[in-house]
Amino acid sequence: MNKELLTSSYDYELPAHLIAKIPVQPRDHAKLLVYERKTDTITHTVFKHLLEFLPEDCDVFLNDTKVIKARIFGKKESDEQGQGGGKVELLFNKPLSAHEYLVMIRGKVHLGMKLFFEQELVATVVKFNEDGSRVVTFNHKNQEIRFEELVQVLDKIGHIPLPPYMQRQDNKQDETDYQTLFAKNAGAVAAPTASLHFTPELFEAFEKKHQTHKITLHVGAGTFKPVEVEEILEHPMHSEFFDIPQESAKVLKSTKPILAVGTTVTRTVEYFSRTGKTSGECDLFLNPSNKPQRVSHLLTNFHLPKSTLIMLVSAFIGREKTLELYHEAIEKEYRFFSYGDAMLII
Repeated sequence: MNKELLTSSYDYELPAHLIAKIPVQPRDHAKLLVYERKTDTITHTVFKHLLEFLPEDCDVFLNDTKVIKARIFGKKESDEQGQGGGKVELLFNKPLSAHEYLVMIRGKVHLGMKLFFEQELVATVVKFNEDGSRVVTFNHKNQEIRFEELVQVLDKIGHIPLPPYMQRQDNKQDETDYQTLFAKNAGAVAAPTASLHFTPELFEAFEKKHQTHKITLHVGAGTFKPVEVEEILEHPMHSEFFDIPQESAKVLKSTKPILAVGTTVTRTVEYFSRTGKTSGECDLFLNPSNKPQRVSHLLTNFHLPKSTLIMLVSAFIGREKTLELYHEAIEKEYRFFSYGDAMLII
């Protein structure tokens, strides 16, 4: 069996103290590992020096999705005998239609059960999925509610859905820290973390030097779903809603070199280059057997072992080189995952 296709080949040991639980402040003081493919050289620097390493002729693509307060806590309905009514935790994932939503629920529920939350928000369980997710409808003050209205209610009662590996509750500071400077379109349950390193000053300088373009991909909970199959190509890839404005699509149709800021941008751009679709559901799985065709340079964070994200990085530079860079980052005490340090591949 080809090692590139084995999930176990993407594993590595990460000391627990290198999992970043809070970001570096200021944001652009995070470490930056720069890997130049042509010369096979590694440079260790800090994010605020990013512009010194980026090729001058490249356009930049960013994800303007906005993280919603997707985690809510409530209680189950009681039965006729007054039994039940226990606590429940619901993690919103994404809309499936005008009135049905994909969610994760912590706590035992059954079909038809109502879950009660603050602000008179009620969820009704309408379907169980094999992967453990659930489908619900939402009512607000006895009225069926659309996604745009639901986001406003979640903003009042919900919590920022920090990734499970942070092993802590969210706080007020996370409402700023776990959001990009240019977050605009609400719908993500995880941040496009490569963009979290920008300060207003650095981003202003960045925009002066490079043409920047926005696309939207609402990052779903599936981004944290581990690859549990033996062979990576058997992994059922999650899908996420994306939208590419016409002006951005024009640049993607050109031959101009581009920097993708993050894995979400990379997947969206590559999906467009393969399908020509500017909106819909992206389920593209990039890995060494499905390499990028359009993205020239990648800016990203350091990702979980055996995740589709480390496999995406391997699509650019190969599995062995990826693991080599990760091991070097560990030796140099880089901080990993969402609030961690960054890597630029040019």
